[in-house]
Amino acid sequence: MTCPGWVLALVVSACLGSSMAQTVTQTQPEMSVPEGEPVTLNCTYDTSYTYYRLYWYKQLHSGQMVFVIRQASEQQNARQNRFSVNFQKAAKSISLTISDSQLEDTAVYFCALEEDTVRQAVGTALQKPKT
Repeated sequence: MTCPGWVLALVVSACLGSSMAQTVTQTQPEMSVPEGEPVTLNCTYDTSYTYYRLYWYKQLHSGQMVFVIRQASEQQNARQNRFSVNFQKAAKSISLTISDSQLEDTAVYFCALEEDTVRQAVGTALQKPKT
C-alpha cells in the first residue's frame, strides 16, 4: 500500500511598487494538501489606485522565484493551466487555486501588488531637419 504524496504550500506576503500606502496580506501561514487535490490560497490588499496588477509567485526550495499568474485590475479572472484566480476587486481580495496539486507545487507562495503610476503618456516625435 502506498501513501499519497502531500503538497506543502507555505504562504507569505509581499508587495511591489513605489507606494508606501499599499498593503498585501496573506493569513494562511502553512497548508498541506494531498497530491491531486485542489488548494486555494487567499490574499487581500489595499490600494487607492484604479489600475494595478496582482501577481502570484512561488519560491522553490532552491530559492528561485517563479512567476505563477498575473491579474490586471481591469480584466476578468485569470487562468493558466492548473492555476486560476478568483479576483474580487470590490472586496480587494484575490485567491489562487491550484486545481490538481502536484508535488512540484510545493513552495512558498507570494502575492504581490504593482500599482500604475503612469497610465498613459503622450509624446511628440522630433526629427532633425535635413540639411
